Amino acid sequence: MIAMTDRAGAGTAAEDDLYPPPDWAARRTAPGTRALLTFAALAALLVAGRLWVAPEVGGRALDAWTTIFVAICVQALPFLVFGVALSAAITAFVPPGVWNRLLPRRPGLAVPVAGAAGAVLPGCECASVPVASGLMARGVAPAAALTFLLAAPAINPIVLIATAVAFPGQPEMVLGRFGASLLVAVLAGWAWLLFGRGEWLKIPARPHAEAGRRWEAFRQAMRHDIMHAGGFLVVGGVAAATINVVVPAEWVTGIAGIPWAAVLTLAVLAVLMSICSEADAFVAASLSQFSPTAKLTFLVVGPMVDLKLIALQTGFFGRRFAVRFIPLTFALAVGVSSLVGWVLL
Repeated sequence: MIAMTDRAGAGTAAEDDLYPPPDWAARRTAPGTRALLTFAALAALLVAGRLWVAPEVGGRALDAWTTIFVAICVQALPFLVFGVALSAAITAFVPPGVWNRLLPRRPGLAVPVAGAAGAVLPGCECASVPVASGLMARGVAPAAALTFLLAAPAINPIVLIATAVAFPGQPEMVLGRFGASLLVAVLAGWAWLLFGRGEWLKIPARPHAEAGRRWEAFRQAMRHDIMHAGGFLVVGGVAAATINVVVPAEWVTGIAGIPWAAVLTLAVLAVLMSICSEADAFVAASLSQFSPTAKLTFLVVGPMVDLKLIALQTGFFGRRFAVRFIPLTFALAVGVSSLVGWVLL
């Protein structure tokens, strides 16, 4: 009798498995509803742009926007690919214990060592984000990885040589950029070490590189990061190109004579213009109406905080991280560069 009951119960359970769960319809319709709402919002945005925005946009403005957007993406893409490839290689081929041997065990000492290590990577800020992500995934302390993220695009040899070429006969500008950038990176790393919380930082998962399958792990990490980072690079490029076209040039030149306003103006411009760190020195040198200290602020802020970096950091490490770390970096960069410029320049 018990066996028959068990068989009957089993048969009922099996029959129940043939029927969809009660919330099946809601789960099936939810994605379709979201897609429909997304399409409707996009269509409304396009109609609004056609009716109100398009008549106000001239041919020259559109050409300038296209030129700036393409320039940002083309300029940053090779370095982004380099950074993604390096990050994937770190994930797949470098044993986790290597970083523990290279960096001091105490995170407080690992931060300045990681900042100094940024001088050997010839890449821009787009490359440093995936590399820092790969370091965290391999067990490097987040504070040290973030210090490397800030220092690498600002103090590497290519950037310093470009600065020396852009400012001939002014070695103090090169020295000021190196010292201020390294100090900001180390201070930001120590600040995150003291006040940062683990739940604020999303460390991307990496595929485990088993023996004999390291190339497969490299390929998977490369494909994941290039698709992930490429989309955020486009978002940052769109924002930077739009602001470059919308902000009138008269607003910039009108406040160059006010010292504190000039510093803040070039700091904000560095964020908005999103110029690659290998080329920003030539732009800074062309801003002849601004003081040397304001130019130094432009050179220190740009490689650490700009629109494409904000998008990349948000995509890799999460919004909760970005809303805390980016304002901290910006404030440190403006304050330290102003102080260094006042003393040195």
